[in-house]
Amino acid sequence: MADDEETPPVEDQYFSERPRSRSSPRTLRFLYRGELLTFVVDQGVFAAHGLDPGTALLIENLVIRRSDRVLDLGCGWGAVGVAAAKAARDGRVTLTEVNRRAARLAQKNLERNGLLNADVRVGPFFEPVAGEQFDVVATNPPYRAGRPHVLRILTEASERLRPDGRFVLVGKGSHGIRFYQEWLESHWPGPVEVLARGSGYRVLEARRPGASANA
Repeated sequence: MADDEETPPVEDQYFSERPRSRSSPRTLRFLYRGELLTFVVDQGVFAAHGLDPGTALLIENLVIRRSDRVLDLGCGWGAVGVAAAKAARDGRVTLTEVNRRAARLAQKNLERNGLLNADVRVGPFFEPVAGEQFDVVATNPPYRAGRPHVLRILTEASERLRPDGRFVLVGKGSHGIRFYQEWLESHWPGPVEVLARGSGYRVLEARRPGASANA
């Protein structure tokens, strides 16, 4: 559930469950905390030609503790989830994706990078993790799917967080990120802040209040 500068055909968006684009896999690499990570990407998924600047900014500013339970919502080919699994060595990372081709790539990319503390699940929104809670939920939402889809994610995210958990998302001006920031500031139960800005993007963090605040 991410977006970049590409404009896929309407009938084969990156958030399609079963992309019809001809498969044409390629390998790419990027550094994360001094370690070179290797990925396979493909047509018919988000950022098929490389790591997009919004996701790169999200990864750069995503604070993951060693024992965190993390959800990469709409994982694409798994860039955020793989990085999170590297950071949460004693934790667990779940990657979810509606696009089945992307989900297969994400699973392969976990394996390519030797990660056993993560799993990939197929399905829309938070349905694959119903009833579960996380320390961190990270996403580059499917802005081109439309505002109702993005607002559903923002609305349901707090229920998927543990007390003091963090919801982190990235977007840019043309995605309406300022609107979503204002929406979170008006509707989210805890504080909202801008973690980073760059290349027209913003990384937002919305924190769920701790257990004492809920008591």
